[in-house]
Amino acid sequence: MSNHPNWRLPEVPTFTLESPDFAEGEKLPDWARADGGNRIPTLRWSGAPEGTKSFAVTLFDPDAPTVSGFWHWAVIDIPANVTSLPADAGSEDGSKLPAGAVAMPNDAHLKRFIGAAPPKGAGKHRYYFAVHALDVPTLDLPKDASGAVLGFTLSQHTLARAILVAFSET
Repeated sequence: MSNHPNWRLPEVPTFTLESPDFAEGEKLPDWARADGGNRIPTLRWSGAPEGTKSFAVTLFDPDAPTVSGFWHWAVIDIPANVTSLPADAGSEDGSKLPAGAVAMPNDAHLKRFIGAAPPKGAGKHRYYFAVHALDVPTLDLPKDASGAVLGFTLSQHTLARAILVAFSET
């Protein structure tokens, strides 16, 4: 997948992911920044393949100044009949997540969305919102699984993937 930050992920079919809050390649809204509100944008998807039994949604910054990027948010076990997440679904209490969905720890060890926060002078960072259509109803991961464990598990169960990329900069 040419627009994905990690060429080692298995190539899979795609479907559509969009947001009314930003378009592909556009700047994230200020309220989606760590210093502007830490609110996740609305996400809507369509065209997932037949056989999808659940979804996972992830947000990854491959440009973070680490060798492994930075996981800002991850939610697993989203029921297959769900095709959107509302703005602010990444709140700490998880009240806007669908029933059964589970927020996983991000790289700050928090089970909530952390907004864009490129270090001062770091330039433009890309933020990859991804929806993974999965072949299992639950990933059955430990509640403290890392982003690496989640990524490995997703690679074993992804039928298709939708990606929407935005950017933020200081």
